Amino acid sequence: MAVKLKKARTLHFHTLIPQLTHLHRSSFSSWSPYPYKDHNILCEISEAIRNSEAKKLDYSQNPFLRRIIPTLTPRHVTNLITLNPLPLSPSSLLSFFNWLASQPTFRHTLHSYCTMLHFLCSHLMFPQAHSLLCFLISRKGTDSASSIFSTILQTKPPHHSIFVFDVLICAYADSGFVPDAIQCFRLVKKHGFMVPERACGNLLRHVMKLEPVECSWRFYLEVLDWGYPAKIYFFNALMHEFCKTCDIRNAWLVFDEISKRGLRPTVVSFNTLISGYCKTRNVAEGFRLKSVMESEGLCPDVFTFSTLIHGLCREGRLDEANLLFDQMRERGLVANGFTFTILIDGQCKDGKVDLALKYFQMMLAEGVRPDLVTYNALINGLCKVGDLKEARKLVNEMSERGLKADKITFTTLIDGCCKYGDMESAFEIKKRMIEEGIELDAVAFTALISGLCRDGRVNDAERLLRDMLSAGFKPDDATYTMVIDCFCKKGDVKMGFKLLKEMQSGGHLPGVVTYNALMNGLCKQGQMKNAKMLLDAMLNLGVVPNDITFNILLDGHCKHGSAVDFDIFNSEKGLVTDYASYTALVNESNKRSKDRPKK
Repeated sequence: MAVKLKKARTLHFHTLIPQLTHLHRSSFSSWSPYPYKDHNILCEISEAIRNSEAKKLDYSQNPFLRRIIPTLTPRHVTNLITLNPLPLSPSSLLSFFNWLASQPTFRHTLHSYCTMLHFLCSHLMFPQAHSLLCFLISRKGTDSASSIFSTILQTKPPHHSIFVFDVLICAYADSGFVPDAIQCFRLVKKHGFMVPERACGNLLRHVMKLEPVECSWRFYLEVLDWGYPAKIYFFNALMHEFCKTCDIRNAWLVFDEISKRGLRPTVVSFNTLISGYCKTRNVAEGFRLKSVMESEGLCPDVFTFSTLIHGLCREGRLDEANLLFDQMRERGLVANGFTFTILIDGQCKDGKVDLALKYFQMMLAEGVRPDLVTYNALINGLCKVGDLKEARKLVNEMSERGLKADKITFTTLIDGCCKYGDMESAFEIKKRMIEEGIELDAVAFTALISGLCRDGRVNDAERLLRDMLSAGFKPDDATYTMVIDCFCKKGDVKMGFKLLKEMQSGGHLPGVVTYNALMNGLCKQGQMKNAKMLLDAMLNLGVVPNDITFNILLDGHCKHGSAVDFDIFNSEKGLVTDYASYTALVNESNKRSKDRPKK
């Protein structure tokens, strides 16, 4: 019995339309006995409306309507709608209602709007009712649900259309006032009215689009508990949203609720959850769900296999990914572009470019069109192994297939050229990139700066660093350190310290690697006192020196100290790992120097 009552609470449009067609003729004609107050004036207004429409004239051209406008009140309008003495057609009354709204001396009330709303719904004019409510909502704004709902109750005729609530909920949701739409839904429930199914579905879609997924899930359960029929679409959509944020626990709760609500999970349901588990690096659970899926008579599709292959590739389990790909093909499933791209990308990241190219050729042979992501994955793999010629060949092939190289394509090529010392090609690509209207990003700038530093072109590297800053990108510590190290190796320690100050003023907190580069520059020039001051500054700033720091200092003492220093420090290279040991060595050196007899 309880189940029957729940089902009765929601209603489809098509189940009520025959009833409404029968009722709408009498709904607005029996509110009060005839004749009634304002009878004469309402008849005159109705006659004027008819005459204007018959002559195809604007209402403002009718002398009677022009004359009566200053004395017309919203009460006259609501009586005209509800009593309709002549009677006028619904479209005529709506047209007159809208015309009145445009008159500067007349103003509709919430009461007159809601009266017209009931009238439109009773005549099955739902689009017009929706437009009317959307306009009213735009005027009233947020937090108006309670007042509009209350007025709808006050103005409802004896045989009102249940779909007035459907239109109300949909209008709020479509206007973007989702909290108000939810409040309307709850008010409808509270007053014991039936909630049309269309309104519930429409509201749920808006809630899922605009509200946090946790709120959407709670609201869906509330709607289900009221009697809205469970739909697998909403369960799958909610699972997808939870999986997007890697909230696999809640995704599982949604999946578990499917069977509790009398539904059967679909292939999409299983695929969504499998994808979520693979995203959270739990491929084993993904495979377990695949087994459950098969035990329930559902056949895994290409998406199922592709998701699991992707999960295996992420974990570096490429041999298993290849085997699963073969199993998929044995089942007669045709791999799509996504499947091939996953495998190609996985092999490239693992350095197995030959195998990636094999999959690429298989892809072409089977008529699967590679997209930009496929090409970028291959180009990245080729650049990693230094096959720049083949990478550039692929870029040309892309153009022939109608695909335009993007920022990722160009940046990958620039990075590859810089890593393998082909700076001329790197700058050619940079030039082409700019010509095609693609701005360099931080990755491209960093790759070029790194290549220039590797080539010893420190002044060019520093100029490009300035260009990077002008373009609005903030170089990271590693980029600054590369340029500092390059200046120090060239003997320009002063410029290195200038860049250090620039880093610090830009909000960076240079680490031990940056200080080691400067320390190395000072020690190579024999500036051991300055090196000692830099060490003290490091310690004051909380930057902990490492074994490289101390070995740089020991090497400096060996090269620029006395013979005693050389004996002491050279024997300890690679062994000193902390400040105390280093200080002890320096003190010992100073003591021996003092104890030596003067010549």
